[in-house]
Amino acid sequence: MCGVPVQKGSQILLTGSCEPCCCVRSKKKKESRMAGVVDGCSYPRVHVVSRHLVRASDSTIEPHVLAVSNLDLVPQPAPLSMFCIYANPAAAEFDAIVASFESGLPSMLNHFFPLAGRVATNPISGLPEVHCFNQGAELVVGHATGGVALADLDYGASLPWVQIPCGYNKHVALSVQVVSFACGGFTVAWCTNHMLVDGNALSLLVTTWSRSSSSGTMMLHAAHRPNHDRSVFRPRVPPTYGPELDQAFTRLELGNVGEEESFVERLYYIDAHDIARLREAATRHDKGERATRVQAASAYLWKALARSFAAHARCRMGWVVDGRRRLTAPKKLSRGYVGNACTLVVREAGVEEVLNMPLRDVAAMAREAVAALAYDEHFQELVDWVEEHKAGGQYAEAASQGVGCPALSVTALTGFEIDTDFGFGHAAMAMPKTDARHSSGFLRIAPKPGDDGSWIVGAFVWPRLAAALESDEPCVFKPLTADYLGLVAPKAQHSRL
Repeated sequence: MCGVPVQKGSQILLTGSCEPCCCVRSKKKKESRMAGVVDGCSYPRVHVVSRHLVRASDSTIEPHVLAVSNLDLVPQPAPLSMFCIYANPAAAEFDAIVASFESGLPSMLNHFFPLAGRVATNPISGLPEVHCFNQGAELVVGHATGGVALADLDYGASLPWVQIPCGYNKHVALSVQVVSFACGGFTVAWCTNHMLVDGNALSLLVTTWSRSSSSGTMMLHAAHRPNHDRSVFRPRVPPTYGPELDQAFTRLELGNVGEEESFVERLYYIDAHDIARLREAATRHDKGERATRVQAASAYLWKALARSFAAHARCRMGWVVDGRRRLTAPKKLSRGYVGNACTLVVREAGVEEVLNMPLRDVAAMAREAVAALAYDEHFQELVDWVEEHKAGGQYAEAASQGVGCPALSVTALTGFEIDTDFGFGHAAMAMPKTDARHSSGFLRIAPKPGDDGSWIVGAFVWPRLAAALESDEPCVFKPLTADYLGLVAPKAQHSRL
């Protein structure tokens, strides 16, 4: 059964999941599960109240099988989620919140129909595909046990346990999980498979749903409709690519993946004033080259990486670049493209070189690395490279697997607007998360909802780099707290369920 409780020492964990029958609700009367403790840190447990499937409402959409593109095969087939925290300033009843998401999901699935399907394996090719038969997306409702309020969470330790709070079947294309807290606030997680979408496409889902909720209609203008046509990325015959792509990828095997214990997960808050200060220091005023916010932060991180690995000769920075903004062909690739359309751009430099450079020169190096790539040809070569290698097992970017010198990659959603207001106010935080296996550092930068210019950063980094960032003065990467999110501890805690 779904969410089977398993005893593990003194902890009760929700593990496993199955695909429930369509349109059948699973009401669960379980004992509340108190907060557990792992490595000395408390975290909330989730009591699952209901779990059921919701189908797209448009019965005229023909069932079909969607073949994924070669670019969809580049990221690891790992869970990807968008996790939002809501303080619920309007004090809406939780039942009304759940009803709002439940009523909007069928219409939203009309526009994101593959997310109502199932991830399957083609029996002939052995490659993944999506069976778009309207089997239904999953809607899970739960509440945090033990009287936990959002302000009580340790956002450096507790949050990873609630970002995908209830688990779900890996073949389900979309699981929407709504969880209430004792303070009246709630969280929403949109959980899917990285093979189906990248972070920008998942942001598009959340934004489209939010704006449709605000307007009261799910009728989308043609220019704003999601594009699921994976055929825009076709391999050439014969496939053609340069030798640098062979060097950029490595076969993903258990033996060449580093131990996750050598990394720590952190959530940071970066104030808009600190970003502006970095940007000013990273700007070449004499050449009229104004650094962007991401370039300035990248320069700061690159120097911190070099300091943390001073004994190494070289280090690398990487940037996940969205092809929707860079490609001129195919012309069909609009910002509404739903699928994977990103690539990792990497620049290597000497540690001493980075340490001795002023911040503005490091920022210029970051800018030049991203600007130098001929993206139309690069993406086509990437499609061709995958075409020749996709039958030979799973590959990953060498930089993400710790091959060679230390590498730190940055994904920035700062240029992609995320609207999180579903009628209950903007989220206090909206952060993508993936569980892909990495043996190098990476950061996800997301704007703090409400457009005050501040950032929230999810980091998977070496302990030494985390210590360097947190001890630097003046501190830029501040450990995230409930205060930074505007969450106030309630005087009286009670559940709305």
